[in-house]
Amino acid sequence: MSPDPVLDAVLPPATFHHLSLVGGVRAAMHRAPEKVAYRHGERTRTYSTLLNRVDRVTTALTAGLGLQPGEHGAIIGKNSIEYMEIVLGASQAGVALATVNPRLSLPEIVAICADAEARVVFADPEVAAALRDVALEIRPVIIAIGPELETWLAKASPISSPPLVREWDNFTIPYTSGTTGKPKGVLVPHRSRILTLFGMAVEYGCYAPDDRFLAIAPMCHGAGMIFSLAPVFFGGYAEIVDRFEPEAVLAKLGSGHFTGFFGVPTHFHALLSGTAAQLAASRSATLKTVISNAAALPQAMKERLVAHFGSGLLHETYGSTEAGIVSNLRPPDQLRKQQCVGQPFPCTDIELRRQDGTVCEPDEVGELFSRSPYLFNGYWGRPGETAEAFRDGWVSVGDLARRDAEGYLYIVDRLKDMVISGGVNIYPREVEEILAQHPVVQEAAVIGVPDEKWGEVLKAFIVRRPGSDCSAEALLTFMEPRIARMKLPKHVEFIDQIPRNANGKVLKTALRARS
Repeated sequence: MSPDPVLDAVLPPATFHHLSLVGGVRAAMHRAPEKVAYRHGERTRTYSTLLNRVDRVTTALTAGLGLQPGEHGAIIGKNSIEYMEIVLGASQAGVALATVNPRLSLPEIVAICADAEARVVFADPEVAAALRDVALEIRPVIIAIGPELETWLAKASPISSPPLVREWDNFTIPYTSGTTGKPKGVLVPHRSRILTLFGMAVEYGCYAPDDRFLAIAPMCHGAGMIFSLAPVFFGGYAEIVDRFEPEAVLAKLGSGHFTGFFGVPTHFHALLSGTAAQLAASRSATLKTVISNAAALPQAMKERLVAHFGSGLLHETYGSTEAGIVSNLRPPDQLRKQQCVGQPFPCTDIELRRQDGTVCEPDEVGELFSRSPYLFNGYWGRPGETAEAFRDGWVSVGDLARRDAEGYLYIVDRLKDMVISGGVNIYPREVEEILAQHPVVQEAAVIGVPDEKWGEVLKAFIVRRPGSDCSAEALLTFMEPRIARMKLPKHVEFIDQIPRNANGKVLKTALRARS
């Protein structure tokens, strides 16, 4: 991308120094070079080794492949130490990588690499082999993560002088999940993620040099990436898990080694489904922070998590790839403020607006706009959609919310998921929360389907708990005293699994297609 002439025209003060993600890790390295920064299985990286390899990625991209700041690449891989080394090394070279979900189909991966105009692609061996067999319009250099990557790095020299990377330049290009359409590349600047890290350290209290974090979420998603990077940025320790196995994670949590971990609701559901013995063994006096994000955490699950881990650990964070972290519900409020996502994250302003742009009163539902130092730069190659997301420096991703008299935020639903039945606005998330209270319901998702009389009516998709049974009539009988009659689903379908993406978000487009 070309430099911004407006920003270039402003001369910073002589003491100005650009914020740098690699710079933060390097500063931590100088404090304790031989401290272990990352562990993955039996393999570890000390801070000094980590930075040496990050620097070699930078020189291999610039001096070796001739990439220039502002050019793009892509990475398609499962969680690993190498994943973080590649992303950090590329960011130091000014090369933003599209972080592609390795669970996508080959045509989807090819489409994202082409859209991002990737000059270089790092991929797990099986993906790299498949990409080499595909005729790509723009032929990138493909490097398989493993022995091929090691050979490539061995030819590179340590860095002498890193390229100038401005803090507002792009760090990575995560692609949106595509739950409502074709995935878009989100241009995330260095400044956004660096300041987010400092906000996280303040808010969560588990990112000091003595903290030890368990990284289980996919790094290809924004939250998985940032929660895996934060411990090392501040001089701590992170253990990387590349495959989520509930029993193994419960055992690790019970080891007494970790002070924090981050998960999505699907992780927590699987963990809480463990045996009584596994759950008992997972409790640890050292664990002080549990963070949930990426999808709504049902109130019934919150209560189970608090009962299991204790009353002073759970945070529920709301945010988006575009806006970063927007709000957080801290542990003291988890049971006091039901179905709530808390108060604004540090340095964040929030407004709820009506369709005419005016600001809502307390408890009035409106579209959520936020303004903070964590915002994205825009969508890659989509100026029209970028303009739609911003309003005078505020950003919206189409979520509807309300704010109570104390200033606490409640996400009501997605604007695109709202159902209008008989002229009345109905928010499926409210109905899903009621369904989640039924003892037989393991998961529930509600959508609107066309209806000749009402325009739209609700349809509920239900996953029952293993070994249990329940009829649609029994579910509706359970719901009737708990919710307005007009919000009762007119159709109920029992299915084996709710379709979700790798980050835990329900794919309501798939449910609509099924209907």
